[in-house]
Amino acid sequence: MLSIIITAFKEPKTIGKAVESFLNQKIKVKYEILVVCPDKETAAVVNKYFRKDKIVKHFKDPGKGKSYALNLIFKKVKSDILILTDGDVCASNNSVNEILKLFENKKIGCVTGRPVPIDNRSNRFGYWAHFLYQGGHKARLRRFKKQKFLECSGYLFAFRNKIKEIPLDVAEDTYIPYKFAEKGYQIGYAYKAKVYVKNPTNLKDMIKQKVRTAKAHETLYKYVDVNKILRMKSFTKEVWEGIPVILTYHKNLKEFFWTTQICFIRLYIWFIVFYQIKFKKQHYQDNWERAESTKHF
Repeated sequence: MLSIIITAFKEPKTIGKAVESFLNQKIKVKYEILVVCPDKETAAVVNKYFRKDKIVKHFKDPGKGKSYALNLIFKKVKSDILILTDGDVCASNNSVNEILKLFENKKIGCVTGRPVPIDNRSNRFGYWAHFLYQGGHKARLRRFKKQKFLECSGYLFAFRNKIKEIPLDVAEDTYIPYKFAEKGYQIGYAYKAKVYVKNPTNLKDMIKQKVRTAKAHETLYKYVDVNKILRMKSFTKEVWEGIPVILTYHKNLKEFFWTTQICFIRLYIWFIVFYQIKFKKQHYQDNWERAESTKHF
């Protein structure tokens, strides 16, 4: 049994495509789709699917945040494998079966899919999205082939049903892989399981999103030994592992200029994270937040 858990917040325009991207797959095991959302607009769309197909169900979230809602769901689901994804993305038509293939290996405890931007590379923000995602893909693929620890993407990842609660001040896609690694499991990378993502189209949304993501990783030390299992996402790791992409990804002078810009922006983002955490003591806290420019396919 498989539970596909889609978390959403005020996403009535995109939740239908997210649900259909799984309904249209030829999934080889019995499964259910649970859409977790607090707002009536998204729930109304989900209920239309429920009336047609009982596989799709709505879970009324109290609106206290994504991790809070997941903790409620984790205590209810009985499936062997859980897949987590978001209401503003679409999974590729082979994604679930590609993920399940890796779980045939009993040593695999957690599997991540591969985020792919749908943004146009010919404009600056689209290029930045493709550049950053390519760097993440290369890093995960390299680590997976060497059977090293890797962190998952919250856009699409799966794990054996052994986690019943997650902290509210750290990203679930970071915490869960670490807990499995601590128990001796390997983390798999189903790079053919793609999840298509719309990225920010303005600098304000981009910085807001990236700062929040980075801060969500900075409290990990409270729950796992980050000296025993080295973090994948950090400023130094990003710089070191990003050098090959920085030097080779651009195809022309314009893209080289954009590459230079995103390097300085990433540096600025890490500075904001450092300042907010070290000086202002503003740590990541669970809640529902939106980057408006990412909410349309």
